[in-house]
This record gives sequence, structure tokens and C-alpha cells, in this order.
Amino acid sequence: MSYAYLFKYIIIGDTAVGKSCLLLQFTDKRFQPVYDLTIGVEFGARMVNIADKQIKLQIWDTAGQESFRSITRSYYRGAAGALLVYDVTRRDTFNHLASWLQDAQQHASPNMVITLVGNKFDLDAKREVKQEEGESFAREHKLLFIETSAKTGANVEQAFSVTARAIYERLQQGLLDINNDVSFRYLERDSFDNR
Repeated sequence: MSYAYLFKYIIIGDTAVGKSCLLLQFTDKRFQPVYDLTIGVEFGARMVNIADKQIKLQIWDTAGQESFRSITRSYYRGAAGALLVYDVTRRDTFNHLASWLQDAQQHASPNMVITLVGNKFDLDAKREVKQEEGESFAREHKLLFIETSAKTGANVEQAFSVTARAIYERLQQGLLDINNDVSFRYLERDSFDNR
């Protein structure tokens, strides 16, 4: 299937916040309750329609463990969007957001769209991070914000599509250069030039 644009996404955040489950829910519409830890990165893709244009989302799911942080950093290059994910039932994952955000700002395009995602909001009885805290962090850092449940699928589609719409708007405003900032083909060409 042909597409007008290719947007590269990166999913970042602590280990076991549900990054891989969000990707699986978005690409395959299913939930896998037991998931092995991601080693390095995993990959998924799906087409979405924004403003009557077919857009391919190429999504890189990164490992959350500190030992893989240097590998994860290499995947920021060329990313048009990022989902910064924390687990609403684990306060420590929320407390680490500033570190992940600093990495993204240091290694990615300054015009990359970042959506803060509070995952596992279906587990409200175990909630340690209030929705208002997520909203406040997002507002303070000029991020988009949404709470999701990879298990039920609630708001998963929206997390990816809202990010895609914001990327498309930045592209139309001339804030992103699809041929240099966010094109996967650019990454491939750049990789070959450095051999």
C-alpha cells in the first residue's frame, strides 16, 4: 500500500511500563499478558489516515533497562514522534520521566512531537500517580498527554493518532523537514555514508 509520508516513532520509558504491549495493541489489536523484556529494540508498523493522506507509522519499541540506554539513544535520530510512557501504578516510573525526556531532547530533533502516556489506567485501585500529575508534567514540558490501557485497548489508538496529527501539523507549518528530520530513507542513506 502506498503512503504520502513515513513517520518514525520511538516508544521510551522505564522497563515494564507496557511499551511493547502498547505497540502490540496498536499494530495487532491484541494484548499479551506475559511479555518478555525487550532486548535492544523491537519494531512495528501501521498505516493511519490524517487529513485524507495515508501515513505509515514506523514504530521502534525500546528497552527500558538502564543497560540498554546507549542503544536506545541511537534510535532517536530521525524520529518525528515519541511516546514517553510511565505506569500509573508505579510512582518510580513517573519519577524517572525527566531523565527520559532529557535524553529525548538531547538526542532527537527539537521539533519532535512527544506524547506523555500514563499506561495501565485500568488498574485504578493500584494507582500511585494521579491523572492530574501527568497532566501537570505534560503542561510544564509542553507535551501532549493521554492515559491508556494496553490491556483493554482504551485510548491506545488515540495515543498514536494524536501524535501523528501533531507531527503532520508541524510538517505543514514547516517546522519539520520530512527529507532530513524524520525520513527513514534519510537514516538508511546516512548509515551507508558512514561505512
